[in-house]
Amino acid sequence: MAQPYKSTPVFDEATLPAALRSEHRTKAGVWGLIRVIEGELNLTYVDPHAEKVLSPGKPGIVCPEQTHFVTPLGKVKMQVDFFNEPPDP
Repeated sequence: MAQPYKSTPVFDEATLPAALRSEHRTKAGVWGLIRVIEGELNLTYVDPHAEKVLSPGKPGIVCPEQTHFVTPLGKVKMQVDFFNEPPDP
C-alpha cells in the first residue's frame, strides 16, 4: 500500500488557501489524495472537465500534472496527502 511522503495541514472553509481554490496542478510524478474529514468539497478537474463531490470516505485523486481546483460546499475540514506512486483511495 502506498504511503504519503507529505501531507498538508488540515484546512477548513476559512483557512483553505486561495492557491487550492484556483487552478493548480501537482508536479510530475506526484499524486494527490484529497481527503475530506468533515463536510463536503467540490473537486473540479479542468481538462477534460469533470467535477466530483468529495466527503468523508469519498476521497479524490489528482494525477501528476493534472490541473484542478477545489471549492468548499459549506463547512468543511480537509487535508491533502502526496504520493510518489498512485495511492489506494
